[in-house]
Amino acid sequence: MIKTQLNLVSLFESEKDQLTVTAGQPVFREGDAAQELFVVLEGSVDLLVGAQVVETVQPGGIFGELALVESSPRTATAIAKTDARLVPINERRFTYLVANTPFFALHVMGVLAGRLRRMDERFL
Repeated sequence: MIKTQLNLVSLFESEKDQLTVTAGQPVFREGDAAQELFVVLEGSVDLLVGAQVVETVQPGGIFGELALVESSPRTATAIAKTDARLVPINERRFTYLVANTPFFALHVMGVLAGRLRRMDERFL
């Protein structure tokens, strides 16, 4: 198994394009069109399927990547659990990062695989 040591907070903390959300504020809702994925710099964000929290994303984590990978509507709702600072990564930048930063691509694949594995465990 390939392990990556990619610190996304360090990579993106000086980004000028940041989004600040307050606790309880939705970042996006299930079914929304996907415009970007998000890197969590500070705080935490709950991912919900229906009304159930399936994961809480902490600093250094990403969410919203699936919709960009497969160009489909959001499959979950993301709501700030605490006040949070996020970096949005649009499709153009995502494509650039995947093409030019191999560890970023491996990190995204690892996140996707981990989420799929955890969802499988819930139903087995």
